[in-house]
Amino acid sequence: MIRSVIEGDGFLFELGPQSCLVDAPLFSLIEELGLVDKLLRANSRAPRYVLHRGRLRAVPLGPGALAGTSLLSARTKLRLVREFFGRTHPPEGDESVAAFVGRKFGDEVLVRIVAPMVSGIYAGDAERLSVSAAFPALLRYELEHGSVIRGALKSPRAKGEMKPTLCSFQDGMKMLPAALAESLGDALWCDTQVESIRSVAAESSTAPRSARFQIAILRRGAAETISADAVIVSTPCDASAQILRDVSPRFAETFGQIEYAPVAVVSTGYARKSIGNLLDGFGFLVPRSEGLRMLGTVWNSSLFPDRAPVGHVNMASFAGGATDPEIVAWPEDEIAAHVTKELAQILRITAPPVAIRVQKYARALPQYNLGHARIIETLANLTAATPGLFLAGNYLSGPAVGACVAQAAHTFDAVFAQLSRNP
Repeated sequence: MIRSVIEGDGFLFELGPQSCLVDAPLFSLIEELGLVDKLLRANSRAPRYVLHRGRLRAVPLGPGALAGTSLLSARTKLRLVREFFGRTHPPEGDESVAAFVGRKFGDEVLVRIVAPMVSGIYAGDAERLSVSAAFPALLRYELEHGSVIRGALKSPRAKGEMKPTLCSFQDGMKMLPAALAESLGDALWCDTQVESIRSVAAESSTAPRSARFQIAILRRGAAETISADAVIVSTPCDASAQILRDVSPRFAETFGQIEYAPVAVVSTGYARKSIGNLLDGFGFLVPRSEGLRMLGTVWNSSLFPDRAPVGHVNMASFAGGATDPEIVAWPEDEIAAHVTKELAQILRITAPPVAIRVQKYARALPQYNLGHARIIETLANLTAATPGLFLAGNYLSGPAVGACVAQAAHTFDAVFAQLSRNP
């Protein structure tokens, strides 16, 4: 889904992830690919906003900001103080993000800050998202310290640990997969369809060694069979279920329990003089209580250089998600018209966009809903029962680019360890 395109007279639009939070594992990969000099870093202090009663208000990102924010009432601020000094214990069983935040901080924090953030990260529904699967650190803070705020303050980064930084690349996010493809060379086969994977029974101790898997593929229209000692399936859940149907029918049943949220990305370019807002910051999120359809907007040209021609701005807005999947089924021109109308209302825009691109994803992001940990445990048991089979993907340990890179590194370690035991 990482795609960067040029539209109009020089608008660099991102059709998938707009940027990435670079931590140590991702930076190590960027370094290995020789992309460090192409890396662009956003201002870490760029404010984030939430729409509240029709106005953009800065999201409080620290204790001082929380005390002074107009997003929260005095009653809620007092509750935050009590949470810091108090001690609670999580209930038995899986708990939704909404239940967790409501129990700890109250409905204002949930509706005005956390639920929009959940839409921004997962395109998800806080009422259905599992706090243990989607935000495990919050649950850990309560378990270890009795307080989320106290736990966060007492859990600083390890000495020397890299502070994650919001980044992109000189020519857009596409530079990362393009560099990966180039580094793989002829080992990477594109335009190739995997029909099925079959697990081959282990040979007897006296028989000659044979590969563990037979992979049926269509390559350039011709059927082929590949033998492999190890297979990493890193496709989305629906494709993984289809590919692994001959290994075990339980894969299809288990993968089918992971839902996906649809998302429409509306990239727009405007003349700067037509916008009444300064666009000083990262962008904004829209709570469902505001009665609008859009989820939020990222001000890309405020974060990174050369995203728009001189005198213009570039932004990306999002609609759909688990709370409003119907809008993604609309025709692209209708989605564009609706989102730009809401943008004009929020940012005081007086002229139509000079460039626009709509990208729809019917299955954009996997949902870490209640019961997700049990699903992942079942998948782990199924792969463990098939030595040489491994899974990788954004449904396992987080949907962000950095989380996928870190998880891929763990997968590689597991593959290497198994092949080393069976040379």
